[in-house]
Amino acid sequence: MVNYVSILIKNGTVTNDDHQCKSDVLIIDGKIKDVGLNLVAPAGVQVVDATDKLVIPGGIDPHTHFQLPFMGTVAVDDFNIGTQAAVSGGTTFVIDFVIPTKGQSLLEAYDQWRSWADPKVNHDYGLHVAITWWGEQVSREMEILVKERGVSSFKVFMAYKNAFMVNDEEMYHIFKRCKELGALAQVHAENGDLVLEGQKKILAMGITGPEGHELSRPEELEAEATNRAITIANSVNTPVYIVHVMSKGAAEVIRHHRGKGHRVFGEPIAAGLGVDGQQCWNHDWRHAAAYVMGPPIRPDPTTKEYLMDMLATGDLHCVGTDNCTFCADQKAMGKDDFTRIPNGVNGVEDRMSIVWEKGVNTGKLTACDFVRVTSTAAAKIFNVYPQKGRIAIGCDGDVVLWDPKATKTISAATHHHAVDFNIFEGMKVTGLADTTIVAGKIVWSNNKLQTVQGSGKYIESTAFGHPFLGIETRDIARNELLFKVEREPYTGPVIDLSKK
Repeated sequence: MVNYVSILIKNGTVTNDDHQCKSDVLIIDGKIKDVGLNLVAPAGVQVVDATDKLVIPGGIDPHTHFQLPFMGTVAVDDFNIGTQAAVSGGTTFVIDFVIPTKGQSLLEAYDQWRSWADPKVNHDYGLHVAITWWGEQVSREMEILVKERGVSSFKVFMAYKNAFMVNDEEMYHIFKRCKELGALAQVHAENGDLVLEGQKKILAMGITGPEGHELSRPEELEAEATNRAITIANSVNTPVYIVHVMSKGAAEVIRHHRGKGHRVFGEPIAAGLGVDGQQCWNHDWRHAAAYVMGPPIRPDPTTKEYLMDMLATGDLHCVGTDNCTFCADQKAMGKDDFTRIPNGVNGVEDRMSIVWEKGVNTGKLTACDFVRVTSTAAAKIFNVYPQKGRIAIGCDGDVVLWDPKATKTISAATHHHAVDFNIFEGMKVTGLADTTIVAGKIVWSNNKLQTVQGSGKYIESTAFGHPFLGIETRDIARNELLFKVEREPYTGPVIDLSKK
């Protein structure tokens, strides 16, 4: 195979989040060099015909967990397999999560994730860092991560009590530190105390199967925690990003707060847009367990359409996956107790096709909306725009030729994940990545991977990005409402408690 470093894409329709037009795209040395009509290929440049296809910025998945150690086992999609699956579906950039154990150094955990990812990634990636405990060391290390390691987002868990969960006071201080550093606060929103009590109750009733997972953490626990997280963030006046919005209730809370002008962003995921949680009631235990994730995929079959509507209106912002895959034998650790089923599903390969099928093909999203929710919005929120998330001169040469008429039936037999199940099994989708280009090199074409393990690089993100625009002005305006009342000193009687 000739390893071209320069590509001219001809006859396609360049589609960004805000504009669509017929245009050619020239990529040289990994960067977009020119965009325009009738571009002439310099000598040695590979010409790719994009007739009847959209030329879009590579997809961005802002929420993956490749190779994650969790519940005593490790997710089977590592950084090599996970990024191969990503490019086969049109995604060229992911942001994974560093998750330290309680008491562990954030820097130590960050170094561990880099050592796992750097030798394996087939495209560029970034990292969020979870805060699972609080103290002076954490505060200091957050600053180092922001200023020296290119981290600009930190996640807290309101669930997984006795493991990752932080309490409200800790969350308040973490949010304050995020604001000081210009880093975006992210939240897994579920009421962890009530989830734990719910698990005890459901198990005591003799319900041990996968359906117990959803029964023990109902929608109102997600909605309540979402409201609490946004309220705490608003009290600090810092932006907050709610990961994996899985329910109507949580989405409505986000809509409500955004209507009040609060700075909040919401992330639905492919699983919540593509399937429903009724699968957890399937009589085949292995089938049902495959759908267990947290927060749960909701059994209400209309939730999928509702979340897509919220994407269309802009009340939800970008689509992730929470891709965290465990094979059936790993899931079977919870065969007698649903709380021991490793939480996680696939999605990074099928994310973009799910959004096209459920959004564009139903008329809810335009092609430009599709680019917005699968790429550009995430690039802006996590401050890698316009390096990522746009087709324009100077941007990275991460480009996808999207075929809106191509079809496939999703199946574990043909997907590129390591997991032995696909939650979208049997779903026919129209709209596929025909060709995926990473840094000016074709890595997916003719249904074949041409990736090079370790060829991707870690992309640093700077602080005080798009979500922080106007925050200082909001602080000034709020402080103007706070004033001291000048009054005469009180000289009246005061109760003497010593006489009681």
